[in-house]
Amino acid sequence: MDPECSQLLPALCAVLADPRQPMADDTCLEKLLDWFKTITEAGSSLLLLQENPCLVELLCHVLKPQDLSSRVLSFSLRLTGVFAAQEDCFQYLQQGELLPRLFGEAGPLGGAAWTAPTIRSGWIQGLRSLAQHPSALHFLADCGAVDTIFSLQGDSSLFVASAAGQLLVHILSLSMRGPAEGLPGLQADDWPVCAQKIVGHIEESLRSMVAPQITQALNVLTTTFGHCHDPWTQVLWVRLHPLVAALLEKDPVPAAHSLVDLLLSVARSPGLSSSSCGLWETLAQTLSHLSPTQAGLLALGILKLQDCPQALRAQAFAVLLQPLACVLKATAQGPGPAGLLDSTEADSVTADMLLPSKAACVGLLCRTLAHLELLLPLPQRPCPWPQASLLGAAVTLLQLCGGSGSPASDAGRQLCALLLGCVRVQRAALDFLGTLSQETGPPELMTQVFAVLLEYLRSPDSSPTVLKKAFQATFRWLLSSPRTPGCSDLDSHALLFLRELLPVLQKRLCSPCWEVRDSGLEFLTQMTRRWGAQAGFRHALLASEVPRLTEQLLRDPESYVRASAVTAMGQLSSQGLCVPPAVPEHPGGQQKSVLGELLHILSTDSEGFPRRAVMQVFTQWLRDSHADVVGDTEQFVAGVLQVAGQDLDWEVRAQGLELALVFLEQTLGPPRSHCPYAVTPPVEAPAGPLTQALQPLCRVRLFEFAFRALFDCDRPVAQKSCDLLLLLRAKTASSSSLQEPRSSPDVASVEAALQRWRAGDQAQPLGDLEPEVVLAVLRSMDLEGLRGALAESSDHVEKSPQSLLQDMLATVGILGENEADCY
Repeated sequence: MDPECSQLLPALCAVLADPRQPMADDTCLEKLLDWFKTITEAGSSLLLLQENPCLVELLCHVLKPQDLSSRVLSFSLRLTGVFAAQEDCFQYLQQGELLPRLFGEAGPLGGAAWTAPTIRSGWIQGLRSLAQHPSALHFLADCGAVDTIFSLQGDSSLFVASAAGQLLVHILSLSMRGPAEGLPGLQADDWPVCAQKIVGHIEESLRSMVAPQITQALNVLTTTFGHCHDPWTQVLWVRLHPLVAALLEKDPVPAAHSLVDLLLSVARSPGLSSSSCGLWETLAQTLSHLSPTQAGLLALGILKLQDCPQALRAQAFAVLLQPLACVLKATAQGPGPAGLLDSTEADSVTADMLLPSKAACVGLLCRTLAHLELLLPLPQRPCPWPQASLLGAAVTLLQLCGGSGSPASDAGRQLCALLLGCVRVQRAALDFLGTLSQETGPPELMTQVFAVLLEYLRSPDSSPTVLKKAFQATFRWLLSSPRTPGCSDLDSHALLFLRELLPVLQKRLCSPCWEVRDSGLEFLTQMTRRWGAQAGFRHALLASEVPRLTEQLLRDPESYVRASAVTAMGQLSSQGLCVPPAVPEHPGGQQKSVLGELLHILSTDSEGFPRRAVMQVFTQWLRDSHADVVGDTEQFVAGVLQVAGQDLDWEVRAQGLELALVFLEQTLGPPRSHCPYAVTPPVEAPAGPLTQALQPLCRVRLFEFAFRALFDCDRPVAQKSCDLLLLLRAKTASSSSLQEPRSSPDVASVEAALQRWRAGDQAQPLGDLEPEVVLAVLRSMDLEGLRGALAESSDHVEKSPQSLLQDMLATVGILGENEADCY
């Protein structure tokens, strides 16, 4: 510990121990505790206490009968645990009977303070830190702490209850280390005392008829098998397995969710041999005993396992598919889908699972779709994958929700009534349908897929979120539509669909709801980026009103829509697909370029989102050599940097630096690879002298923009500028063709101006800079030091331990004088 901190510590301990003193907030106490943890991890806790006796005095003082703050008492319990984690310090505190008085019945545990959840939490966290060595185990057994932890598992505070369960797992794991780490016997006498007590309590809880006690025991076991993988865990499972399996005989199965978590935790544990401990059989029984709602998560977990018997995988997949099979069965005009579910069973399951209430039906279907969506991309997914049946189920669900389904049975009609207009199922089904686009399907089903998507995009009843997901699913299915091998063009069927889709998109771009307009623009951007060069797509798009409507949305009242319109127009312009925008004051008359329109938005738009979008478009245009840019690249870059440098939005200024970097690389060449193993060809110098190569950068005033950004009040902008200038210096450092003046009047003038800029006075511009002056200034600046300073947090000085102690003392002093919190 620093001498300065040691001098401040006695005063702070006195303040903490004085109940009359107002106390700092919890954040200060947490920072103080973190500081002590850092000290004890790096050195001896015993030496720390011996050199600073005020700490022991504080721990003793909090035990006196007084009206002490619960925060301070909780802090003291946790601090004691931090010190006692080292065994020699534990013995030192034990000699003074401090530990039993803090953690035993004589301490807060037996007083009125125990009613505060903060105290109970601090007591548990203190023991969690303390329990790191054999001496701690003896202490826990002797002081009766384990029994208290048992009771805290059912605490009214969820945080306390969870921490108590985790502490039991930690104690069990600690007690099984050392001599017992081999392979303890199955007899209770072979287990260490603490382990016997904990396992006995778990066994008693599993035999209980009270659901909360069963849940607590299952949660402890779940954490144990999730974190402990030593050989003794297999013995523990063999011992407790019969009690866990016995839970399946109860109706209903108690704590079903916790039971599922436990079984999956055991199945994933590398310390257990699943085949030798009856786990697969138990999993199969659990799948058949749980309700479909409860079994879905277990089935998904089983199917995610890398090593699992095929019969169990088939059973799990059947459980997962049951709800969708029931949907198909209930809405089938003819015989039900073969292979998914037996007809008789399907009728009963339909009634039991889907028809009791709308909430149960919707919840089960949404969970099923989400589980299958997670399963589809996994390499261990079931094979063969029933793509056609799943596509049919997804389409059927969307038809039922949209009102276009025509079920023939009573169950189907009841299901239709439950799902009609249900946005939750619509969203889940559209997500699932989009995921299914990774695979193909029979042509008749593909026709149904595009038909139902078009139906949702046309429907006036589709909510904005449903429309967004319908657009997303449509794009994914267009991407996966059949095409010639090696060709990414849309096929004839997709182009026919596109011709039906574009009028719908036109309508949605005119929607009174801004979210719908925004989703339509995003969809247009995606399509243009993907198929903008394809003749069929270009012809269909240019024959529609979509480009004109997109241009009009550049002046939308909603800033999010304007930003999306900017992005869409940028993409359309890159592909030569946009109509030149008309001047708003003279519609149908004089026209201006898209570049001019976007520059106008960058200069005048009151919201940041459209301006950021413009900068991203301009950067991409420069990178792609857009036709409007290559005509006069320097004028374009100069104009954009001039406007971006005056923008109040830091993200616009940062994007301006990105554009400057692209221009720099185009002028001087890309940066070299930093990989030490990369084979890098020799770097060729610019064709002309370095002075000539740097002239374009000077003409567009790139250096003034970068230097101004270097002292920006927003750190990300300054960091980006620093990186750009370091790159420039590295690219010019090896050149010997330029002997720049290191002490000319011009250099001194620029350096003086930069000093004023650093101080906050950026009113005076740098003017026209010569390459020699720029390089001289660059090589005189400590850019590496500036980058290191920018990488530090803004409070790196204030968050030092000494500053923390001073702040806590100063705050107390202020409160003492004014009798009120100054904040």
